[in-house]
Amino acid sequence: MRSDIVKKGPSRAPHRALFKATGLTDEEIKKPLIGVVTSQNDIIPGHINLDKIVEGVKKGILLSGGTPLVFPTIGVCDGIAMGHVGMRYSLATRELIADTIECMTMAHGFDALVLIPNCDKIVPGMIMAALRLNIPAVVVSGGPMLAGKFKDKPVSLSTVFEAVGAFENGAMLEGDLCDLENKACPTCGSCSGMFTANSMNCLAEALGLALPGNGTIPAVYSERIRLAKYAGMAVMNLLEKDIKPRDIVNEKAIRNALTVDMALGCSTNSVLHLTAIANEAKIEMNLDIINEVSSKTPNLCKLAPASETHIEDLYWAGGIQAVIKELSKKNLLNLDCITATSKTHAENIEKVEVLDNTVIKNIDNPYSETGGIAVLRGNLAKDGAVVKRSAVVLEMLKHEGPARVFNSEEETIDAIRSKKIVSGDVVVIRYEGPKGGPGMREMLSPTSAIAGMGLDKSVALITDGRFSGATKGAAIGHVSPEAAEGGVIALVEEGDIISIDINEGKLELLVSDEVLEERRKKLKIQEPKIKEGYLARYAKLVSSASAGAVYK
Repeated sequence: MRSDIVKKGPSRAPHRALFKATGLTDEEIKKPLIGVVTSQNDIIPGHINLDKIVEGVKKGILLSGGTPLVFPTIGVCDGIAMGHVGMRYSLATRELIADTIECMTMAHGFDALVLIPNCDKIVPGMIMAALRLNIPAVVVSGGPMLAGKFKDKPVSLSTVFEAVGAFENGAMLEGDLCDLENKACPTCGSCSGMFTANSMNCLAEALGLALPGNGTIPAVYSERIRLAKYAGMAVMNLLEKDIKPRDIVNEKAIRNALTVDMALGCSTNSVLHLTAIANEAKIEMNLDIINEVSSKTPNLCKLAPASETHIEDLYWAGGIQAVIKELSKKNLLNLDCITATSKTHAENIEKVEVLDNTVIKNIDNPYSETGGIAVLRGNLAKDGAVVKRSAVVLEMLKHEGPARVFNSEEETIDAIRSKKIVSGDVVVIRYEGPKGGPGMREMLSPTSAIAGMGLDKSVALITDGRFSGATKGAAIGHVSPEAAEGGVIALVEEGDIISIDINEGKLELLVSDEVLEERRKKLKIQEPKIKEGYLARYAKLVSSASAGAVYK
């Protein structure tokens, strides 16, 4: 056993003495030592119930002959961090999470890991650690929140963000805004739409690192605790069979995840995270694979924010396994890939059926013949940009308009709230990339303000930062190279015409190369807005969004 390095032989008597100081017996020490990684805290709604998941996992490990040892990592709530300096720290914690798990695992000689995340970049951070360490591992999340209800309609966190814009535009009363605030997030769990957290928890199933049900069983259902117990049992099975994360996550598994991503219409952040995950799995992933997979994959689901359907509806429709089953009807997946069950996808879905074709469309009658995410290229995004095509209204799939240029999210919000943005505009938000932000903030506040003011069908937003999974509309993020690295987005001037063609994958600044070259000679790149502490180090180390914003 790997843990022998901390417990076997006379030379390890001091180590065993320390284990015994924690209350462990000789019998427990002799068994496989399983690290149980939790991001439980009292801040994030998706994480306040993780203590129950931890207890379930521990019982599953004990039932199967292992010794569970719990240790923590950090977690930032993207919703609470949104719209202020805190959001600069969100994505940057993904690398911290992976690093802390690596440090704890290597220092203490664990034989295997069960990883318990729930939200946003915490899920990919844990997956990245599992792949880097490459010891048997299973991911089990805390589960999604149930949708709220307001005026007989299902609502979620994104509804509240959009309501702020409606209130400021005079289209909503303050009393209604307060009522919505009290009803939008009725339970613990990751926010209830196909936002980043749920996207990544669902894709963990598609990658094969999580058990069936991981992405969709609601946080408050007892089935979630049973899943945690099964995860504890599953990791012991993987340990016995010596099945490691990189045995599970290979090039075929990455393609599976991208295919399910396209069918679900996941958050654009999934592209950023899957690229980083592929990097840890030692797999080369070019963004062009996105459009290749998208061109073959029908969009089968429209979940909030693209509709009023939520993750709980996907659960009752059969969950991610049912989506995989539907995609298998046209041989769009590699079903021979091994998963955390120690069985293949083909074996996992043998008895699965779609239970609601209004939530998971029949593959012969999809929402669209192509997937939910598109990568755009052009002189404005030489290395690529990403848009959630499934959340864009038809009239905005092709758009041309004048650039309204801002060097920060705050400037943009002020302009939107002052009603300086009008129909037809293309809002450009720059110096918000991984390096220039620093931290590549999600910008749900400006997109929600645009939607709340009824402009999401006529105004596009383009940024070298990123957008929340709760964003809808023609919100194009991850523009690479970013402004801080001298990308063309740094050369855009007020009133320049920008052309967007999402179906054709084009993003062009309609300015001649000669003019751009003259502008480049005069360009003064802004320094990062935070110059000390962790983010100063992050800005020096982080790569482009097109490479997953991983450390160089």
